[in-house]
Amino acid sequence: MGLGPEPWLNEYADLGRVFLVGESAGANIAHYVAVQAGTIGLRGLKINGVLIVHPFFGGKEVDKMYKYLCPSSSGCDDDPKLNPGADPNLKNMACDRVLVCVAGKDWLRNRGEAYYETLAKSEWVGKVEFYESSDEDHCFHLFNLNSEKAVPLMKTMVDFITQE
Repeated sequence: MGLGPEPWLNEYADLGRVFLVGESAGANIAHYVAVQAGTIGLRGLKINGVLIVHPFFGGKEVDKMYKYLCPSSSGCDDDPKLNPGADPNLKNMACDRVLVCVAGKDWLRNRGEAYYETLAKSEWVGKVEFYESSDEDHCFHLFNLNSEKAVPLMKTMVDFITQE
């Protein structure tokens, strides 16, 4: 285990097997952290995979909420936090695998699929997988954990993390 200043991390955390997971805007954060980790390097930490669940990637129109939160951003697709394809460091993503999950009725579904396609065609050397929950909306599984489509989605995520 670790030799850092936090005893509970040293005892319980396996920094050689880390997964980043994010839902909606958190998916953007998980992606961006993985790219930054690969770009700047993080000693002693191995990111095995990233789960991108119902991502909130931007489009060609200005995202006014994001622009308010990040005034230095254009708020649209030239910002790598909203459009990973605009990031010259995408190829550096520090993980071996990515699972992209979208929901069929989610107004952001196409952006999630475009992210999957961008990553698959990029110079990044890992493996990207795609999972769609048809006839469901953004973050549906968080509102009914036992719904007909939430259970298979969560199983897919667990399987992704537990596979060797």
